[in-house]
Formats: sequence, C-alpha cells, structure tokens
Amino acid sequence: MTTTPGTDITDLPILRHAATGHGTPGPGARDNSSSPGNGVGSGHVNGSRPRPPGSSKRSGGAQGSDLDWAQIRSFRRVAADRLADRLRDSDGVSEEHRRNVARQIVSELLDEHVRAAYQAGDQSITPDSQAAMEKAIFDALLGLGRLQPLVDDPELENIEVFGCEKVVTLDQYGRVEELPPVADSEEELREMVANLASHGGTTERTFTENSPILHLNLHGGHRLAAIGWLATQTVINIRRHRLINVTIDELVGEYHTLTPELAAFLCAAVQARRSILVAGEPNTGKTTLLRALTQVIDPGEKIATFETEHELHLDELRSSSIRRPIALAARPGSGEQGPDGRPVGEVTLDDLLEAALRLNLDRMLVGEIRGPEALPMLKVAQAGAGSLSTIHARNARDAIERLATCLLEAGPHITDVLAHRLLAHHVDLIVHIKLRANRGGDGQVKQRRYVDEVIALEPGERGMPAVTDVFTAGPNGVAMPGTPPPWIGELADHGYRPSQEWP
Repeated sequence: MTTTPGTDITDLPILRHAATGHGTPGPGARDNSSSPGNGVGSGHVNGSRPRPPGSSKRSGGAQGSDLDWAQIRSFRRVAADRLADRLRDSDGVSEEHRRNVARQIVSELLDEHVRAAYQAGDQSITPDSQAAMEKAIFDALLGLGRLQPLVDDPELENIEVFGCEKVVTLDQYGRVEELPPVADSEEELREMVANLASHGGTTERTFTENSPILHLNLHGGHRLAAIGWLATQTVINIRRHRLINVTIDELVGEYHTLTPELAAFLCAAVQARRSILVAGEPNTGKTTLLRALTQVIDPGEKIATFETEHELHLDELRSSSIRRPIALAARPGSGEQGPDGRPVGEVTLDDLLEAALRLNLDRMLVGEIRGPEALPMLKVAQAGAGSLSTIHARNARDAIERLATCLLEAGPHITDVLAHRLLAHHVDLIVHIKLRANRGGDGQVKQRRYVDEVIALEPGERGMPAVTDVFTAGPNGVAMPGTPPPWIGELADHGYRPSQEWP
C-alpha cells in the first residue's frame, strides 16, 4: 500500500471496521477465536513447568491477541510513507531524531483514527487500547514488530520463531513456553525480517531470496539469526544477552560462576597479557565471562575489538576501566564481484587488523571464533597483545581440535601440523564454562553456569600442544586448583598469590 501525507485515514481497514460498528469484523480482520496458540501459556514443550493460569507475562503471544495485525500493518505502511516524506529533505538525521519524528507521526495517525471512529459512532476505543495500538505500530515501524515485547522481557534468553506457526521462548530459569505466531504468513514474516535487516541492527544487512541467511546484531546487544527460503518455513532465533554489564566480583559472589581463587588467577593472567580462549557449548555464558575479564585490563590501555558481528560491546559497558575502546566489525559486502575477485564493499577481519596497526593500540581482542577468523586471532596472540576470544567446544581439550579445524578453514596454506603448532605456541589458557540444568521436586528447572576446567598450552614434542590441567572439576563440578602453569610466577607482578588450595 502506498500513500502520501494527504491520504484519507478513513480508507484504512481499521477505520472501515470502525464504521461497521463495534464487534463486526471488517475486511481483512483476523479471527483469532479458534487459533490454537491463543490464551495464557498456550502450550509447554520439553516438560517445561506450566505457569499458573493468568500468571504468564507473555499471555496472548508477543503482543495482545485483541489487536488486528492486518490493520496494524496498514498503519505501519502509512506511517512509513509519512516518515520518508518528512525526512526526505533532511541530511544527516540521527537515529534519535528519526525515532522522535516516527513517534509523532504514529501519535498523529491514532489521533486521526480516534476522531474518525467517534464520528462514525464507535466510542469503544479506550486509552489502554489506543496505547497498545500506538506501541504496536511503532514497534512494527522501527522496532521488532510483534517480537518486540519478547525481546524487552528481561527473563528471556532465547526466542525461537518457527515460521507463521508458533514462537517458543526459553527463560533464565529453564522454562520453555509456546506462544502464538508473530506473523500471519510467510510473506509477512520475511518482510518483517527484511525490515529488521535494513534498520533494526547496528549495521545494515539484506535479507532476500538471493541472501537468505541473516546474522544481525540488534540494538541492546542481542543477536538475531534467520534463515528463509532454504527451509520449509522461515526460522528465527534471537539470543538475548541478559548480562551485558557484569563484573568478575558479580560472577563470583552473585552468580557463582567462578571461585575467588580462579577469579584471582584469571584476572592476573589477563593483566599479564596471556592469550585466553573461553570455550563452551552454546548458551553457557562465554561472552559474558569474556566481557567481565576485560574489565580488569589496565585503564590506560587502548583496546580494539575485531568481530564478524558486534557482540562484545566494550564501548557500551558501564565500567570506567575501559576508557579507550574501539569496536570494529567485518562487513560481508554485496553480491557483485570487484576487480580483485572479492565482493564489492567486503571488509574482512584481516583487513581490519592491518588497518588497526596504525591506531596505536595496546590490546586487540578477536571475538567469537567460528571459522577462518581463527587465523587473525592467532596473529593477535603472536603480537603478544593479550588476546581474548570465545569458541564453541564441549570441553577444554575439545577446544584445541575445534580451533585447529577453524585454522584449516583459513586456506590450503594451513596444514594440520602447522595449525596445532600455532595454537601450541600462541594460546596460553583455555577456560571452559559449563551450563548445568537440574529439575527440582517442584518441577522447576534451575540452571547453573560455572567454569569447570582451565588448561594451559605450551609447545611439546615436535611442537604439538602439551596440556597442563591448571584447574580441574571438583566434587560439585566447579573448577579447583590443579597443576600450576610454568609461568605462574609472572602473575605475582599483578597481585596474584597462590593460595593453599593448590596441591
């Protein structure tokens, strides 16, 4: 639908509905009465703990089931056209100004709607329903649409969208809840993801049939992954980072992720510029631990992060210890090929590292290792820059092979022997973090995230990695002191004194 600022607002479906009288569905209205997903706590999977009736904060799905989403989409299109017209002649518009103008436009649209409805004899619109509509339209225009209330929920950790069939949420307590869909059709869902790709993240992306895989870093530090056209239905996963601003002291005292001894050891290792790889399975808290470790870095250091997507957000942390952060992210480029055979506009991590050599950096951090970015990470470690990174692995030793595999993806010039020699020489510590879920007698799942082992690497026979078990799992699974690494004496310069817990 295309409109202009002069469009008659009464032509919208929602006002044709109002003109027919309250309670009579107009054209395009959705009948939710038989929707299998409607109602409080519409379903529970994987044996999750049912919520008491009426207790779910997410009743009725991502937003209230009484809203007509076809009508909300119509409002969004009108608002989008008005926003484009109003900002057309403005140069260098800030995101804050854009959002303020958008709110004003949405408010104007609803004022027009209420007046037209009253003139048609419909006085059923309450302040609450008007506020719900205003939020829904704004979320559809500049937010995450029907997903926005879920992303705003501080208890949720993962939001899974299965086409226009259902949404499944996983919260911090291990509860799993099935909710109604956030789109009425595949076309609507793909349009929503495409809009998010263009304006909903920290960097602009595309989501089309030619670019059907999307990885997007959302405002607020959350991660979105979407796949369309390649599956039977569009699938989306949003990983909410609940703990962006977290300190080592909080991980010790409040979350019990680390023991005081292990925390002191790791902090000293960071300050001694040892290269550290945080390993663990998905959703274990690897990035959270890495962020906390960065906050013990010398405040005078100038730090740059190198990532495929912005995830660390050191430039947004509340801690005053990170005073000179630079956050850099690679860019995939367009589908067109340039004279050098690379996609036009592509900027790789290697490109960023080369450019950063002239930035007078004290420390360079490469974020998550998923593939060939393992080589840039080791280049940073070779420079003695105190690298910090994360990787997916089942245990600390598995991380060695996982990192070697990622190195092999960097190109045919990396052999298996070379990969193992590189990491033996340039990775000092691998810290493995674990997630354990236990179901209590009341049926509630309690989750614990904790470091269960730390190993040190050094060149061994034929240059292959030799492993020292620095911390090993104790009786309750939490890492306890094992064998000190050969360089433990260096940590005394950074305030670390081994306790009597060491063998």
